[in-house]
Amino acid sequence: MKAPEVSCCGSTFALYVLIVIGLVAFAGLMAGLTLGLMSLGLVDLEVLMKSGRPKDRIHAESYYLSRYLSPMKHEYRYKYWYDTAKIFPVVKNQHLLLCTLLIGNSLAMESLPIFLNKLVPPWAAILISVTLILVFGEILPQAICTQYGLTVGATVAPLVRVLLWAFFPVAYPISKVLDWMLGKGHAILLRRAELKTFVNFHGNEAGKGGDLTHDETTIIAGALELTEKTVKDAMTPITKAFSLDLDATLTLDTLNAIMTKGHSRVPVYSGNAKNIIGLVLVKNLLAVDPEDGVPLRKMLLRKIPRVSENMPLYDILNEFQKGHSHIAVIYRDLNETKDSLKKTEEGEYLDS
Repeated sequence: MKAPEVSCCGSTFALYVLIVIGLVAFAGLMAGLTLGLMSLGLVDLEVLMKSGRPKDRIHAESYYLSRYLSPMKHEYRYKYWYDTAKIFPVVKNQHLLLCTLLIGNSLAMESLPIFLNKLVPPWAAILISVTLILVFGEILPQAICTQYGLTVGATVAPLVRVLLWAFFPVAYPISKVLDWMLGKGHAILLRRAELKTFVNFHGNEAGKGGDLTHDETTIIAGALELTEKTVKDAMTPITKAFSLDLDATLTLDTLNAIMTKGHSRVPVYSGNAKNIIGLVLVKNLLAVDPEDGVPLRKMLLRKIPRVSENMPLYDILNEFQKGHSHIAVIYRDLNETKDSLKKTEEGEYLDS
């Protein structure tokens, strides 16, 4: 069995021990940063830099996603301040960063057995190096950087910059090959359905620590669904809508019925309830004396717009915001199908 080349307890022995400790720490740092920094989304970092108060844009306030997903109570969520301005330039070129960290990790792990072999027998050098790398070079640093990736990354950002320049001649060509083969790392944005689910997870009703109220999540989810819905999805069927006959008389019972419904405007039809010809503003009826029996046709009727049932909700919302009307009548297109041709007389009523 080959004896160790360096005798115990000397200055050379202590130097080699320090080198071994340094290599293990460096390998662990590279492994932890590989997991911690590479898991950071560019969109998340940009949000942290651009959102919040002006003084918070450099030191961005954020909560860990793992805190949200854990079953811990709200009071156990911790607040951290991160220097995303230091992190973003380092993470921006992801393939170059990946190659640099892996090169540094490989150099440390390959050098460790060489120095251990000077201190202990070969079998012990292999056993010790595997144990040190597994525990202190992989498991522990990756667990720490998974939880505190931004903090560790911001702290060692200057060192990572130095390594980027030191390993640039080797790492840059490899990163360009990866860019060519796999494409540059683009920011991953959530689709509309995924974003809706993400918002629901942040609602306080989900029990994951979010602070969005039920009304807030409902409003956001509704806004995300507007582009996928048409006015047909939001209409009130004409059979359920409250409307007045043009030949009606504004008696006490009629005015009471109008006030009971609580609408600010009421559709008016002529003959058939589906033949809506306009609308009357309820505020114009305040001066009407029910004892006079004023006919409704003598009141000022406003025009009511008619829109196709396939009109997007966003378009009708924009029309309502112009202030010309807050009610529209939906009609079916005569040229759609023969089945729809038989039903064209059926009007529908839409209220904002």
